[in-house]
Amino acid sequence: MEAEKWGRRIRAFRKLKGYTQEGLAKDLGVSVSLVGEVERGTRMPSKTFLEEVSELLKVPLEDLTPKG
Repeated sequence: MEAEKWGRRIRAFRKLKGYTQEGLAKDLGVSVSLVGEVERGTRMPSKTFLEEVSELLKVPLEDLTPKG
């Protein structure tokens, strides 16, 4: 459940910033399947992954953090 909340927020900000899953994965240096798993909520993102997404998308980590 928690992983799904992270995934939804990451997907929303990714789309807002104009990234595809492929583009985000390439710029992060990870596989597209990893990005997809995180966004679908089947994989909990690591702290490092979250920090890198936050920096790349220029979104504060607090904004990526699920509320409630």
